[in-house]
Amino acid sequence: MSSNSPTAVRRTNPLRYLIAVAVAMALAVAGYFAFAGQQRVPDATFTLLSGQKLTTADLKGKVYLVNFWATSCDTCMKEMPQMVETYNRFKGQGLEFVAVAMNYDAPMYVTNYTQTRQLPFKVAMDDGSAAKRFGNVQLTPTTFVVDKDGKILKRYVGEPQFAELDQLLAKALKAGAA
Repeated sequence: MSSNSPTAVRRTNPLRYLIAVAVAMALAVAGYFAFAGQQRVPDATFTLLSGQKLTTADLKGKVYLVNFWATSCDTCMKEMPQMVETYNRFKGQGLEFVAVAMNYDAPMYVTNYTQTRQLPFKVAMDDGSAAKRFGNVQLTPTTFVVDKDGKILKRYVGEPQFAELDQLLAKALKAGAA
């Protein structure tokens, strides 16, 4: 039988398939552990609209959200009122919130949106460095939930499931409060 016969091809295809599946699974596992190992919040500096600097080190010991957003992002605009509600519901328990406008967003649009909507939390303009430090964030909205020890508990790309976010925040804020 020649190596070009249909039988020979059939014998090698399952092996190729199994190798491809094994490689794909290995990459998925490696990707999972690469992110799992990257669960500490990065050292980053935010420049607030007031010009004040705020670092992730300044936030250590607090539960906080870092929300990357843009005024040109429809999903961001849709979720922002719920983000305000979430912040208002938990700020009395110590929640901090930094809304980080992407570097391509016009500062005057961010300032206008912040003022007209009376956003109650810290708003920062990114020069691109914070998004890069947080894993090269490019999709908005992307929200990170960080615990008191600086561990990233959850990363949401897109609008969060707010019931799940509320449970996560309640648990994180309760931890160590006793």
